[in-house]
Amino acid sequence: MQWFSHHNFPFTLIVAYIPLVATVATTILSLVLARATLRYAEASDKSLVLAREEFERQWSPELHIKLEKLSSRQAQIVVTNLARISVLLQMVQLRRISMGVPSLRSFINEPLVGGTTWTEELGKNLFACTGDDYQGQIGAAMTFYSSGRLFRTEWFRFRVEIRQGDIVHLDPVNMAARRVRVLDTAKTPPELARDLAGTADPR
Repeated sequence: MQWFSHHNFPFTLIVAYIPLVATVATTILSLVLARATLRYAEASDKSLVLAREEFERQWSPELHIKLEKLSSRQAQIVVTNLARISVLLQMVQLRRISMGVPSLRSFINEPLVGGTTWTEELGKNLFACTGDDYQGQIGAAMTFYSSGRLFRTEWFRFRVEIRQGDIVHLDPVNMAARRVRVLDTAKTPPELARDLAGTADPR
């Protein structure tokens, strides 16, 4: 009895501190769970962002333009739809890089399914842009409809050498650095499709 009486105060103190220890432990566990929940939420948000970027990358319109030499007096344009979404080609534009406006606009109305290629012989259009004697760079761009909006690609550049009406060289310089851009159809009617290169970087 003396031993219990001697240790009664410390034992009672320990019993009194048990709810406090339980509260602290519960608080720490809640903080750990809350932190884990926040990490999971951040990971979920990042996954959603990546999934959205992947979706937009696959379904956003993206065209690749290439000019090919067929013979000394013939060349063709090759337009490849790299995206899954289909587009409606509206206009081909050619210009000398040194010029602020296109030398030639050729209107078309051709559908292009995703993953397919459209080709067209340029005929005299290339010489209308360059003349019979020219050595330098030219640019090609395409205007098209997709999902009810009017887009225009950046300028794909090519190095060309023409002597006395003969195509000596026609080689690509580089691919467009940026993706297609939406044209303001309110200010730029489709039948005019006024070029924006005068205020844009020709790269």
